[in-house]
Amino acid sequence: MNDALSTPDAPDDAPAEAAGGTLPSRKRPKPGERRVQILQALAAMLEAPGAERITTAALAARLSLSEAALYRHFASKAQMFEGLIDFIEQSLFGLANQIVEREPDPAAQVARVLTMVLQFGEKNPGMSRVMAGDALAFEHERLAVRMNQCFDRIESLLRQSYRALAEARGSAAPTVEAQARASAAVSLLLGRLHRYVRTGFKRLPTEHLDGALHALTA
Repeated sequence: MNDALSTPDAPDDAPAEAAGGTLPSRKRPKPGERRVQILQALAAMLEAPGAERITTAALAARLSLSEAALYRHFASKAQMFEGLIDFIEQSLFGLANQIVEREPDPAAQVARVLTMVLQFGEKNPGMSRVMAGDALAFEHERLAVRMNQCFDRIESLLRQSYRALAEARGSAAPTVEAQARASAAVSLLLGRLHRYVRTGFKRLPTEHLDGALHALTA
């Protein structure tokens, strides 16, 4: 979308002035553009360390709109948060699938997927609050459920890589090993995202990451 919503790097591989010198006219947003602007503003407001629960009144004021104008594009604030979760899912799984398709080494798949998720949170502090659940604490419960499902999908993807790694190393119980290691890997993701949010975005999710990745893929 823009600076407020950015994706991590992919795996390798002004209004016109009106005639007569009058004040610039306000361009009418293109279809769908206002929705994007609303989501960008919501993400930017979430980037304030220790931000309180965001109200539609505050969001509308930031955009110089009425609350009624917001509701012409989203039926509820929960739907706005769902738009942010859509962006998270599309970004993470689009890149994760590319990593799995292009990287034949399962250990490298795990390391690169974990790095990508943490880089996404680091580049998008507001999104990290959604991913960690902090921004959803006082919102509709279905949002937290959906975010949990997103991490369940990440764990499932990692489990496949871990199973391939266990089989390649001759494990006697590759399925059990894959389940345990994928669970530990997701715990690392959530723990680092929670710490990032809790410290006001000072402790970066990718801090000293190489050592942690080595332990998770050894």
